[in-house]
Amino acid sequence: MAKLKTTFFCQNCGTQYAKWQGQCNACKEWNTIVEEIIQKEEKVAWKATTEVKKAPKPLKIKEIDSSQEIRLNTGDGELNRVLGGGIVPGSVILLGGEPGIGKSTLLLQLSLMLPYKTLYVSGEESQKQIKMRAERINPNNESCFILTETKTQNIFRQIQEVDPEILIIDSIQTLHTDYIESTAGSISQIRECTAELIKFAKETNVPVILIGHITKDGNIAGPKILEHMVDTVLQFEGDRNHVYRILRALKNRFGSTAELGIYEMQGSGLREVSNPSEILISHREEELSGTAIASTLEGMRPLMIEIQALVSTAVYGTPQRSTTGYNAKRLNMILAVLEKRAGFRLGTKDVFLNVTGGISVDDPAIDLAVIGAILSSNEDIAVGKDVCFAGEVGLSGEIRPVNRIEQRIQEAEKLGFTTIFVSKYNKITVPNAKIRIVLVSKIEEVVSELFG
Repeated sequence: MAKLKTTFFCQNCGTQYAKWQGQCNACKEWNTIVEEIIQKEEKVAWKATTEVKKAPKPLKIKEIDSSQEIRLNTGDGELNRVLGGGIVPGSVILLGGEPGIGKSTLLLQLSLMLPYKTLYVSGEESQKQIKMRAERINPNNESCFILTETKTQNIFRQIQEVDPEILIIDSIQTLHTDYIESTAGSISQIRECTAELIKFAKETNVPVILIGHITKDGNIAGPKILEHMVDTVLQFEGDRNHVYRILRALKNRFGSTAELGIYEMQGSGLREVSNPSEILISHREEELSGTAIASTLEGMRPLMIEIQALVSTAVYGTPQRSTTGYNAKRLNMILAVLEKRAGFRLGTKDVFLNVTGGISVDDPAIDLAVIGAILSSNEDIAVGKDVCFAGEVGLSGEIRPVNRIEQRIQEAEKLGFTTIFVSKYNKITVPNAKIRIVLVSKIEEVVSELFG
């Protein structure tokens, strides 16, 4: 027998060591380094049925074919948008998310909607369990094949028989290969199984979609190199207590990473939300203080979101600052600007801020709406429900311009808003706009216009 080869891996970040040590030098975590057997058999994991390609030769950049890659339409408008127009043949996509958030439901729904022959491989559920979920979504699909298997050699054997056009793996942490002597889910197994699937995808031009577990920190479990190996990394997020789910691209070699897909979880599966502004703004008859509407952008899509604020006297001495969906440090900065530049005494008051719908927003253009909501709650005067805001606030109290202001104004007008507050320094070219555009340069002008 050949002598077994072993090495040491950090289970947190995947760094390899020649010997055991207590702390990982890369991620600084303690007691995460374990010994794994890496003796590989001299075998080929995936044998392509096609002819072996000739070795590539260097080409001048002008000689390279620049024709656009044909993409596979998924039939899901939100997923197409996040991927950049559809699935690229031969690409490898990694989908991560919290347990129970709906990763398997999304990909099973996708495989049942696709007009292509799809092989859905599950290492976590039995065929009967998958059948029960499929009956709620689309029980009459004829082109989706279900396989419950965790061994990559058996999976590739079935792939050669079925010859699918799309392969879905649920999940990569459950797979194992005979060529690595370690348990499923370990660093070396995840890396080797992913490498075999990537080689299969590139040689056969069949796209592969992988589901990945995530750690308690929100990162995809396994070595960080896993995210570098694949072409696209998608994050499926949201609160399990809310019905809305958000799909983001953390990495995309074939499109933008700024796009956003929104779904609503229903009993029959995930429903695409084509107009998210309707769900992110609460529909109320009476006007309430402490709310303001902001015009923000997620990728190419303009959204109208509702900012809620509550300002009250601090009961316990030290005032509280609490935010949901908004950067807490930015809130502290805005409160300091209001106190220093506008004269509002908020240092002794509790301030709570919430972005409705359970989404997180990083766009600085919502600063003006945050100020509107805070001052509305502080003065107990409601901001009109047909008024919205789009502007960034600087440290000297000035209202700074934001990008793509025309698109924000047009979205506000389309949704029935009659007034929008924007920076005076924005160059606005919106012909025949029916919405009233209020140009402001300082916080004092916003306060005067809103509260007199």
